[in-house]
Amino acid sequence: MTELIDPTESPDVDAALRHVKPSVRSLGAYTLKPYEPRIKLNQNESPYDVPRALKERIQAQLAERPWNRYPPFVASNFIQAVSEATRWPSTGILVANGSNELIQAVLSVTVGPGVSVVIPEPTFTLYRLMTEVNGGTVASVPLKDDLSFDVEAIIGAARETDAAVIVLCTPNNPSGAALGEDEIRCIHDETDALILLDQAYVEFGGFDAIPMLDARPRLVVLRTFSKAMAMAGLRAGYMLAHPSLAAEVHKAKLPYNINFFTEVAAAEVLRCRAELAPMVHEIAAERDRIHEALRAIPGLHVYPSAANFLVFRVESPRITHTELFDRLLAEYGILVRDVSKYPMLDRCLRVNAGTLAENDAFLHAVRTIMTEEQG
Repeated sequence: MTELIDPTESPDVDAALRHVKPSVRSLGAYTLKPYEPRIKLNQNESPYDVPRALKERIQAQLAERPWNRYPPFVASNFIQAVSEATRWPSTGILVANGSNELIQAVLSVTVGPGVSVVIPEPTFTLYRLMTEVNGGTVASVPLKDDLSFDVEAIIGAARETDAAVIVLCTPNNPSGAALGEDEIRCIHDETDALILLDQAYVEFGGFDAIPMLDARPRLVVLRTFSKAMAMAGLRAGYMLAHPSLAAEVHKAKLPYNINFFTEVAAAEVLRCRAELAPMVHEIAAERDRIHEALRAIPGLHVYPSAANFLVFRVESPRITHTELFDRLLAEYGILVRDVSKYPMLDRCLRVNAGTLAENDAFLHAVRTIMTEEQG
């Protein structure tokens, strides 16, 4: 067997790292600890796969494509499907490998040293990470005690810091709270910032902001196929914005960023999205059922959610959130997400809605553990 080279022993490593921006070296990477659970409820994925008949239609199209050729420079089939579904012109649409890539692109063209970005927190950590990688400054606005958005504070922070961008995840990850139409309109109309609306979970609840786009050119809406569209493994997302703004964001997007597997699958799934609607409705209904069940368990406080997940706090003095997390995994093979390191979420765990059987197993496990710990 060939012996592996150990690059950490290179005497020139410090010289190489010297050229990395200090602001980047001081940051932590976005990571996720690997587990192999029996029931996986930690990443807000759909518990249901794309229907087999729909997969077969996609696979038939893939088989006819030459794999030795680059995909189209412009993923026009995907973009046209988005345009048909949203009634937004194709010139105002960008598609990418998940909405994360579009978050990065938008912040790349708007944020630089000294530029302020307003971010209500806790929220998806990528917003802060990408802002700081680009040299910007985060104006953090805490959520309210009930984890809802503080609209007045968001507006105040944007005015005070002359913010270039306000990032709003609605429904919010990890809290589940959602902004209403009047709140989004108020934030937009009372500030001069670009409003970046990440609506990755909107199919499960909350206000659909797409109808607001036409009259508000500072509004940008992001969507993903990783949640309601059951395509987390293929990585697909899209952005809707005024065509002039989309043209500028396009400059930060890598060429050929959409492979033809994703282009074909996303376009077909979007055009056949009615086939996925029953799964989305079931997930939302299961989220509500889990919410009511957790509310009835002594020692837990669960927050309302418009997404496909819930955050709950372990308030019992007899068990910590870490002990509950560990026991769920060790004794029942159930993996949830420990979100206790987020601001305001001490002692909190997050669970996404799975199948009926998975949710029953989770609820049974939590009831059993909490009952035992309560004595």
